[in-house]
Amino acid sequence: MAPVGIAILGAGIFAKEAHLPALSKLSGSLYSLKAVYSRSQESASSLASSAKELLSLSSVGVYYDKPESSDASLQALLSRSDIDAVVVVLPITTQPDIILSSLAAGKHVLSEKPIAPDVKTAKELIVQYEQKYKSKGLIWRVAENFEAEPGFRKAGALVKEGRIGKVIGYQSKIINYIDKDSKWYKTPWRTIPDYQGGFLLDGGVHFSAALRTMLPSASHPSLLSSFASLHKDWLPPHDTIHVILRSGDGSSGIYELTFASPSPSLGSSNGYTITGTGGYIIANNASGGIKITVKTVRTVKGDDGKDKDEESEEEFVEESVGVRKEVESFLKTVAGQAGPEDAGLGEPRETIKDVALIEAALNSEGSLIDLAALAKV
Repeated sequence: MAPVGIAILGAGIFAKEAHLPALSKLSGSLYSLKAVYSRSQESASSLASSAKELLSLSSVGVYYDKPESSDASLQALLSRSDIDAVVVVLPITTQPDIILSSLAAGKHVLSEKPIAPDVKTAKELIVQYEQKYKSKGLIWRVAENFEAEPGFRKAGALVKEGRIGKVIGYQSKIINYIDKDSKWYKTPWRTIPDYQGGFLLDGGVHFSAALRTMLPSASHPSLLSSFASLHKDWLPPHDTIHVILRSGDGSSGIYELTFASPSPSLGSSNGYTITGTGGYIIANNASGGIKITVKTVRTVKGDDGKDKDEESEEEFVEESVGVRKEVESFLKTVAGQAGPEDAGLGEPRETIKDVALIEAALNSEGSLIDLAALAKV
């Protein structure tokens, strides 16, 4: 089969620093980058230059909104028959319309997380996709790289095979430090967000996705109570949430997230813990990857004939390649080459759960919210 013709829509930091390097690690037989689009000619041209250098391309089409040109418009890009799929890496509130325009033009779509700025919009997108485009064979996936990280998927596989017994509790603790010099803060649409939660939505869906990936479906949170607050006035509307979660299988958990840490050093304890009846799994960052620590406990007979607990521990370190994996999985799915490992990755009906958790956490104010009902399409 011929390589999948693709275009990148969006020329910001993540397109340059994550998506282009990810593409550079994939086989040229899988895809061919045909074009890039951005709102300005300058930023689109800059991304095209980077793409030509990194991917060793002789030419990349450049499309933009300003200055106006019918030959260089987004619609002109979407009308190209040699472009089969688009990778959407645009501001959160811009993406929904672009996703629908791309699907209407007959293109497969991989759109950056979050699926949408709020649950209502996410549901509308899913309904339109499933009613109008899915039956036509078009693929839409959400690029949530934490879901694709081999480390979190390894942890999830160990939990699902029963390595730590039945899940009884889980925790996500992420304490982030950000200042006004951060390249992420300096992105205009993040400095003055026009979507709920600011950094809590933009970053928070990652950590929800990590939990979702590691927990079996029966342990996915279904009830939530939370408090949201703002501690740094330049990170509106909120920069901190503390969440208590309950799952349908009786397990419960804590989701703690802040971008208001007074020091980067507090983040050294960031990570996730999944506790079971027969052990626990800890997932946290390691140099260049994600470290998974598995502690199992079993009851054995001692020399005196009495029962005693015997503990064993294993460690795995998986390279952080989530963006590469999610893009590769999408392209393989479009090309009809998907394997079992690609099943369900980036499914919109799953990634809406991540937005639902953040949205509920921002609005709970101590009240109990039915997460499962909120995320149901």
